[in-house]
Amino acid sequence: MRTQATHSAIADADLFLTLAVAGQACGVPVLVVRDVLGPQTITRIPLAPPEVAGSLNLRGRIVTAVDLRRRLGLPIREPDRQPMSIVVEMAGELYSMLADSVGEVVPLREEDSASNPPTLDAVWRDVSRGVHRRDGQLLIVLDVERVLAIGGGR
Repeated sequence: MRTQATHSAIADADLFLTLAVAGQACGVPVLVVRDVLGPQTITRIPLAPPEVAGSLNLRGRIVTAVDLRRRLGLPIREPDRQPMSIVVEMAGELYSMLADSVGEVVPLREEDSASNPPTLDAVWRDVSRGVHRRDGQLLIVLDVERVLAIGGGR
C-alpha cells in the first residue's frame, strides 16, 4: 500500500525504464518508449554502419534496430544470447535499441542525479544525461536522441 509520502515522491520524479548493456545498468525516459519486445527477427541492412543491427517489422512498420553494445564500443553479444528490443520514437520514426536485458520502470528524481563522472568513457559521456546511484550501482541515464545519432551526428 502506498503512503501519501511515497505517492508524492513518485509524482515528483521522472519515470525511467531500466536496462542492462554488458552488465552496466542504464535508464531511458519512459515517455519515449513505445514498446518492449523479446527476441525479434532482424534483417541486416547492407552498407549500414556497424551500430545498425538491421531492421525489424513491428505491426507493419519498419523499425531500425541499433545495437547498444556496438554503439557504446562494448564487446559483441554472445551468439546464443538474444537481445531485448526497446522501441522508441524519435522525430516521428521508430527505432529499436537492442539491450541485453530490460528491468523495471523506476522513478528517478532530478535532484538525486549527478553529472557524468570525469572517468566515464568518452563514448558513454557523449550519450549520457547523467548518473544515479541506485541499489549500490551506478545507473547511467541515456540521452536517446544522442544514442540514435549515428554517423555524423556524434
